[in-house]
Amino acid sequence: MEQQNTFPVIDMSKLNGEERASTMEMINDACENWGFFELMNHGISHELMDIVERLTKEHYRKCMEQRFKEMVATKGLEAVQSEITDLDWESTFFLRHLPFSNIAEIPDLGDDYRSAMREFAAELEKLAEQLLELLCENLGLEKGYIKEVFYGSKGPNFGTKVSNYPPCPKPELIKGLRAHTDAGGIILLFQDDKVSGLQLLKDGQWVDVPPMRHSIVINLGDQLEVITNGKYKSVLHRVVTQTDGNRMSLASFYNPGSDAVIYPAPALVGDQGEADEKKSSVVYPKFVFDDYMKLYAGLKFQAKEPRFEAMKAMESAVNADPIATV
Repeated sequence: MEQQNTFPVIDMSKLNGEERASTMEMINDACENWGFFELMNHGISHELMDIVERLTKEHYRKCMEQRFKEMVATKGLEAVQSEITDLDWESTFFLRHLPFSNIAEIPDLGDDYRSAMREFAAELEKLAEQLLELLCENLGLEKGYIKEVFYGSKGPNFGTKVSNYPPCPKPELIKGLRAHTDAGGIILLFQDDKVSGLQLLKDGQWVDVPPMRHSIVINLGDQLEVITNGKYKSVLHRVVTQTDGNRMSLASFYNPGSDAVIYPAPALVGDQGEADEKKSSVVYPKFVFDDYMKLYAGLKFQAKEPRFEAMKAMESAVNADPIATV
């Protein structure tokens, strides 16, 4: 099948019928060549999504907007004359769902918002696990392989970054979110369908991720690049600011457990001399997910390759030391 040149939009309802094979091929192509795709008919109720959107926007207006304006004023951001490279034009808070939830502890959330977010997170968790199964099928990995690798001893880490990107007077000088790849596993994004801003880097060009009503945008994190031994890639993306319109973004990260050991799937790794186009010799390191996250925290907005190299060096040091245990 030829590579798609337009941003991949996948209709999940087609997985249940005669178009399953071509839909799976579209997903595979998106994972290999885009690192992103957009899902329609994903099974999450539109009514629930509308409630979550309404309550998220209400919460921003009531509890976050004034704080953001004060931050902008304090830092003098409206008068900047040169590009700002050390902060993002965004207002955010984080919700944790797994291995335990912190929704009850977040101040300023109404009971209806807490309830809607719990329900939405449960639906997203199911969708994430369904997608990981589809990736396993496309990769020829045994059923449940990626979920099991992610599990560690306590199950996956799963949380949501709730963001608003307010109108910005200097969009050419301040990014909503600077370019980065995501450190984790699979990311499920419910984004504003009216105000755009999310872009990914493809073939050296920034490409808009189209806002579509009731869609969920999927992108792959660094851990899936490692597990697939580079067959699938995490891709640089950013948020550009707009002079008008407030963009809502709920990005949910289904990540490995903190003590999960991440390494290329043996089924995708060939021997040095093996002439199998589906396999390549090992190019990615083996590491504990939490160690990667500690490194990522300080290097998020830098290239991913040095992070992988640092993990490889750590792995070599461990392997070279007969006393060290992992």
